[in-house]
Amino acid sequence: MKIFVAGLPYDLDDAELTEIFEKFGTIASAKVAIDRETGKSKGFAFVDMPNAEEARDAIENLNDISLGKKPLVVKEAEERSGPPSGGGGSQREFRPRPGGGGGGYNGGKPRFTNNRGGNGRY
Repeated sequence: MKIFVAGLPYDLDDAELTEIFEKFGTIASAKVAIDRETGKSKGFAFVDMPNAEEARDAIENLNDISLGKKPLVVKEAEERSGPPSGGGGSQREFRPRPGGGGGGYNGGKPRFTNNRGGNGRY
């Protein structure tokens, strides 16, 4: 059974998470979610316990306890529906912003135009 854990202290790592949950049974995996840009914990994790009875025992005993400033939220993870989010850069599309974009050094004006005639270059 896959378990979702939120409210974790930001300095808690995978090994410490495993240590907390293995008191209730066998752990297949325990992974703290890490922000790709900062390399720091996002404050939540997923734990996979192959024995559903042990997993339910862990959920019952760990939900709402405090490891830090806030109480833990420990529950069965919900399956995602639909296509996975994120992924590689090849799946992203670049779409211009409505209204010509804005921002930048020229305030969103077309790059090679001027209203004074000439060749259209700056």
